Amino acid sequence: MKWLLGGLAVVVVLVLALVGVSYVTLKRPDIPYTELAAVYESPASRYVNLPSGVRMHYRSEGQAAGAPTLLLIHGFSASLHTWAPWAERLGDDYRVVSLDLPGHGLTSAPDGYAASIEAFRDEVHAFTQAIGLEHFALAGNSMGGNVAWEYALAYPEQVGALILVDASGWEETRASLAQDPPIFKLLRDPNIGPILRDLDNTALIRQGLQASFADAALVDDAMVRRYADLARAPGHRDILLQMTLGFRERHYATPERLAPLADTPVLILHGDEDRLVPLEHGQQFHAAIAGSQIVIFPNTGHIPQEERQDESAAAARAFLSPLHAAITTMPAATCALPGGRC
Repeated sequence: MKWLLGGLAVVVVLVLALVGVSYVTLKRPDIPYTELAAVYESPASRYVNLPSGVRMHYRSEGQAAGAPTLLLIHGFSASLHTWAPWAERLGDDYRVVSLDLPGHGLTSAPDGYAASIEAFRDEVHAFTQAIGLEHFALAGNSMGGNVAWEYALAYPEQVGALILVDASGWEETRASLAQDPPIFKLLRDPNIGPILRDLDNTALIRQGLQASFADAALVDDAMVRRYADLARAPGHRDILLQMTLGFRERHYATPERLAPLADTPVLILHGDEDRLVPLEHGQQFHAAIAGSQIVIFPNTGHIPQEERQDESAAAARAFLSPLHAAITTMPAATCALPGGRC
């Protein structure tokens, strides 16, 4: 018996040692912002310091200040890069402003930053105040859509039009959760998530991205590398983990909460093969918001602005064309930054 127990003890020690070695081997350090900026900035990149201590990265592209403005908010773990197709296609007629939320892209947040949909909403508001955006159309994809409709409820005087692109916010059902990519299920586990936070998650990121497109071939190495790299910016993994562990702790959409949006022109865009936010949720937004329009893209996943670049941008243009007066900020109030570089 002693021999057996001794043998088991040796096996346990070896297994723990193997796990420890694997953890050390797979652990990845933060990547400094300077290194990330050298790769992922563009000539349109700008930064603004907000009262919360957030240093927000954004791009202002297309037409100059004073043109009808479209403000774009990306989804969970993404960045403003997801909106590049719209900036390219809509920039001839619009000032296209995209931003990185705290914990995403090249935006930095102070230590201990408390992330939530409401916190992101308030950062976006502080951002609009800092660069002098008074009236604009607001579009958000996925989690960014949740931020966008919360913003429109809180600051209706600013939002002349709202576009929800596969937006989240309705309470998840068991059926929809069952289709989540493995990386989201693992990160939401309170025991596994904190361990995975610091490891090389490239393979899981690839799986998650492939699940986000109806055509998984659209996910290339450069896209996976960008997501993996930007997640390793200092402090980002803590914020991403906060959002995954607390994804149920939010004020969900209800018909009663969304009713005031009937006073705002609303367009709902949704992919019919979205495996992260089911089409049912897009249809719920349409039913709850009186007067809203909905466009459903066939053979399309969670990110229509990338997977259906021409069609989604055309739908946004057709929706916004008659609304220019409501989404234009007068030039005299376009910039509150030193040097006028908004």
